[in-house]
Amino acid sequence: MASTDAILAARLATEAGALLLALRRDHDPASGTQVLRDAGDRAAQGFLAGALAAQRPGDAVLSEEAPDTAVRPAARRVWIVDPLDGTREFGEGRDDWAVHVALWQDGDLAAGAVALPGLDTTLTSDPAPVLPTPNRDRTGAPRIAVSRSRPPAAAERAAEALGAELVPIGSAGFKAGAVVRGEVDAYVHAGGQYEWDSAAPVAVARAAGLHTSRLDGSPLRYNQADPYLPDLLIARPELAAALLAAVAEPARSA
Repeated sequence: MASTDAILAARLATEAGALLLALRRDHDPASGTQVLRDAGDRAAQGFLAGALAAQRPGDAVLSEEAPDTAVRPAARRVWIVDPLDGTREFGEGRDDWAVHVALWQDGDLAAGAVALPGLDTTLTSDPAPVLPTPNRDRTGAPRIAVSRSRPPAAAERAAEALGAELVPIGSAGFKAGAVVRGEVDAYVHAGGQYEWDSAAPVAVARAAGLHTSRLDGSPLRYNQADPYLPDLLIARPELAAALLAAVAEPARSA
């Protein structure tokens, strides 16, 4: 039976996603995509903040869309949320955006859910996803999810070392979800993120049996005083060692 915190995370992520889909359906295109993006951030933040205050009034919250507090790093239980991960994709009418809800408790991630409203799917840490056989093309080449606009040099090195294909995908949660769902084999990120970008995806990925770490192989740590967490690797366990070796290499000069 799933824990009550995991059930709550999944429910809140799913309901926030449904709210965002309805908001997008009702949006007047004449007002522009920035108006929609801003409205989405506000609506999802307001919903999650209100629901967590009602359901877990004693817990702290770290959110992309709300001011941080000085007492949060010392709290025993902290909800780490990204109300709308992939604001640009949401505003463009794409499917590759997400809602993140995670719980950090007593030193580590304890529960997490990533809603993928465009797929009518929510991935949760409990019950854990079953990791499927990877969905590779007939060449059998591994697939690595990267940013749509700026794939990091580390990912390019990894692709060269493994003979892998780089797959541009929108939001961080959708990239991580693609690994969990077997659409790609790894997600390599460098160049800047915050805890809310990866907490829920990492909780789900760990539950599915995937490797999760910094690009140097060190652990991902959450509820830090500074929530900046600049790089990330989520990968099928059989590829993790090769990927870590590849991303650790300095860029070769021509």
